[in-house]
Amino acid sequence: MEPSHKDAETAAAAASATDPRGAASSSGVVVQVREKKGPLRAAIPYMPFPVAVICLFLNTFVPGLGTFVSAFTVLCGARTDLPDRHVCCVFWLNIAAALIQVLTAIVMVGWIMSIFWGMDMVILARYKEQGIPQQL
Repeated sequence: MEPSHKDAETAAAAASATDPRGAASSSGVVVQVREKKGPLRAAIPYMPFPVAVICLFLNTFVPGLGTFVSAFTVLCGARTDLPDRHVCCVFWLNIAAALIQVLTAIVMVGWIMSIFWGMDMVILARYKEQGIPQQL
């Protein structure tokens, strides 16, 4: 059975609604993506921007040192993505992350992790500075 003329028009309209890559256009649709963070990643504090830059600098040249410094900002009242955990628990999670970075720096993994950790600190500080909700 052949498709009717009306079915051909519907198919043509649907084809024109797709972009060259074949994806359908979705005007007016908002998609929200939320990253699921592990406990170590969620323990990174939202620090003031200059402090985050200093921690990134320290992490770049001495793996884990900036993460160690950031642990003390939690004790000074910096927020994290772990609001249900006690401040001491979050402090020790940051100390554990710094220790992991120091111990694995010998094989370059800790050094790279330390730099990325510092970059995350700066990104989170930028979000805090701009007042953007923390929906990473």
